[in-house]
Amino acid sequence: MGRGKLRIYLGAAPGVGKTYAMLAEAHRRVERGTDCVVAFVEHHDRPRTEVLLHGLEQVPRRQLEYRGAVFTETDLDAVLARAPRVALVDELAHTNVPGTRNAKRWQDVEELLAAGIDVISTVNIQHLESLGDVVESITGVRQQETVPDEVVRRADQIELVDMSPQALRRRMAHGNIYQPDKVDAALSNYFRPGNLTALRELALLWVADRVDEYLKQYRSEHRVSKIWGSRERIVVGLTGGPEGRTLIRRAARLAEKGAGGEVLAVYIARSDGLTSASPKELAVQRTLVEDLGGTFHHVVGDDIPAALLDFARGVNATQIVLGSSRRKTWQYVFGPGVGATVARESGPDLDVHIVTHEEVAKGRGLPVARGARLGRSRIVWGWIAGLGGPVLLTLVLNTVHLGLANDVLLYLALTVAAALLGGLYPALASAAVGSLLLNWFFTPPLNRITIADPKNILALAIFVGVALSVASVVDLAARRTHQAARLRAESEILSFLAGSVLRGETSLEALLERVRETFGMESAALLERQSDVAPWTCAGRAGLGPPVERPEDADVDMPVGDHMALALTGRVLPAEDRRVLAAFAAQAAVVLDRRRLREEADRARALAEGNRIRTALLAAVSHDLRTPLAGIKAAVTSLRSDDVAWSEEDQAELLEGIEEGADRLDHLVGNLLDMSRLQTGTVTPLIREIDVDEVVPMALGGVPEGSVELDIPETLPMVAVDAGLLERSMANLVENAVKYSPAGRTVLVAASALADRVEVRVVDRGPGVPDDAKDRIFEPFQRYGDAPRGAGVGLGLAVARGFAEAMGATLNAEDTPGGGLTMVLSLRAAAPAPELLGSTTAERQATC
Repeated sequence: MGRGKLRIYLGAAPGVGKTYAMLAEAHRRVERGTDCVVAFVEHHDRPRTEVLLHGLEQVPRRQLEYRGAVFTETDLDAVLARAPRVALVDELAHTNVPGTRNAKRWQDVEELLAAGIDVISTVNIQHLESLGDVVESITGVRQQETVPDEVVRRADQIELVDMSPQALRRRMAHGNIYQPDKVDAALSNYFRPGNLTALRELALLWVADRVDEYLKQYRSEHRVSKIWGSRERIVVGLTGGPEGRTLIRRAARLAEKGAGGEVLAVYIARSDGLTSASPKELAVQRTLVEDLGGTFHHVVGDDIPAALLDFARGVNATQIVLGSSRRKTWQYVFGPGVGATVARESGPDLDVHIVTHEEVAKGRGLPVARGARLGRSRIVWGWIAGLGGPVLLTLVLNTVHLGLANDVLLYLALTVAAALLGGLYPALASAAVGSLLLNWFFTPPLNRITIADPKNILALAIFVGVALSVASVVDLAARRTHQAARLRAESEILSFLAGSVLRGETSLEALLERVRETFGMESAALLERQSDVAPWTCAGRAGLGPPVERPEDADVDMPVGDHMALALTGRVLPAEDRRVLAAFAAQAAVVLDRRRLREEADRARALAEGNRIRTALLAAVSHDLRTPLAGIKAAVTSLRSDDVAWSEEDQAELLEGIEEGADRLDHLVGNLLDMSRLQTGTVTPLIREIDVDEVVPMALGGVPEGSVELDIPETLPMVAVDAGLLERSMANLVENAVKYSPAGRTVLVAASALADRVEVRVVDRGPGVPDDAKDRIFEPFQRYGDAPRGAGVGLGLAVARGFAEAMGATLNAEDTPGGGLTMVLSLRAAAPAPELLGSTTAERQATC
């Protein structure tokens, strides 16, 4: 059994009548005797749509429970077992409820098609995956349910269900789409006239492109070369000259006169790279044609008229716009020109417009073959062999007579040597000089430019022909060798660029340095500006050359879009180097955009983190701060009550509760204020040299006596810290350790010197923390394990690490041998005074 066929009804918005049209098609097929069932159709309580379900066989849906609610989905197995000829599956982009075989409904449709069942489905234009960003920019709503474009494009039939925005809004107002309580909100938001018009245009353009694909496929399958004028397509032939802008604007005006006109600008480049086009001018023209809604194409071809006509017929163009020739009158001896040739060979279905411009007949250099790239020394020796060699050979042959045949072969060998050394032109010179010398000195009658024997004429003709052929072959081989070497270098450079993209390298300066080194320039800079009249600014620069303020001031400038350019100083690059330079310029723009996106993402992440902190602060205030306040208020209310006679013990207990609540509240508020200072970056440490044993004991005031054991030697070096921040950090660390330590087990606070650091360790014997949670416990509002809500808001360790980092210290968590957690606070040891660096220990002690 073959694959089933898919028919899709495409709409611009909900309510245009896709489901209605699908059900009407099903009724028509049933009337024709087709086995048709409803696999899944949602009528959304629309009476007219619901009526159309009557008379159609419906496969019972599958019920699934998810998060306490019951949902119905397509029973795929039941439909496959029923095996109808046609199945109706509504809402192609729908996401299935977890628990079904496929995550998306279009995947269910794929299974039905693979089983040979024809499927009729529906989808809205906003659900196409490629249009998600466009639809979001129009409506402000991001579509969560999407279907890959390729799924819809593979459909055998796509039918547009269209409705004007006004008619759709009337349907909405009459209650034919949504329930009455949702109508006003829908009309004011998603169903605004502008939104519906833009979505309708998207749907029409998408279907038009799909129809165009069908037409191209049909023409290709049936080998139709004749142009069908289904829509105006105007091809503009560009030469890279300044007249191109005039031609593009003229073509755009022609396209506006026809419905759905399209402009395609094409530049034909020779396969050997020989061109007189200005890359900068071509970049400007590319931007112009794209701004006018057209497309730019780069085609390679040695026969420019043939390549242009092949391109025009390939895209089913109806018109070609060319400029009047810029060649002078005498240059027409080389041929009629591109315009005349295209007009002659275009045929009856392709109109050719020759547009006049300001550059007409002002001259244009014809493409001339470059040198063979053999090197300066080889070319010099080639000219010596081509001009001096025949003269020396003539002197030798005048003393040694070998016969005309041997003389011709010797001159031919000399011409081949000149070709091998210097290329085409030295060989041509050798052939010309050699033929004249052969005629004068060795061909009867001697000493005259005449030939008596016809055989000698043939010999000289063969000599000249072979010389020219060998010289041409050598020159062509040298040119191809040079091109191959150049293309290899270009491929290596482009491979580097591709590799840098794949590796995610985003250093703009490194890329610009690579550009400078690759092309041997003094400096490379990426310039940009906000508008056409705004000044240029430098986004990145590499090299030691003078700074460039404008692209025009550079030796080489490569535009990147409208408001960005890559500027190089040092020398003028040949035209063939600009292809690779364009790739570098595009990559530089991408790197710059990526860097800015990363910076924006970092800023957004910081804002998100700030929002998370603020949300957590509100949550803390709502519970953790209100709890001690409620306890204090209850105790005070009890003490002030006249209905109960409190004993002294009860009064003391209530007062103790008030005091504990106030202390707890003070501790919580202090941590919240400290955290807010860290988040806003207002912590400014006052670094000075102090002894650890002066600060640590002061941090133990908030813990019960006897719960902490100190081991801080007096011989420790002084540390460079902020005494207040160190005290707050140590207080939080000790309080956290005491809180989680078992009853009867003391917390050890020990300090030791290690190289240029002093480590303070807070060791407890509590339950400890797993390795994967050791970093998370330092995040704000984190409680580990079963810590009760009354244990605090989870800011103690976050504040401790924040204050430590502000002083240039580090705070990390380690496992305590035998069980428990150890907090390691590493502080910077104070550097000895400069005047003491070279003194002895005794001198230092005496000085101190």
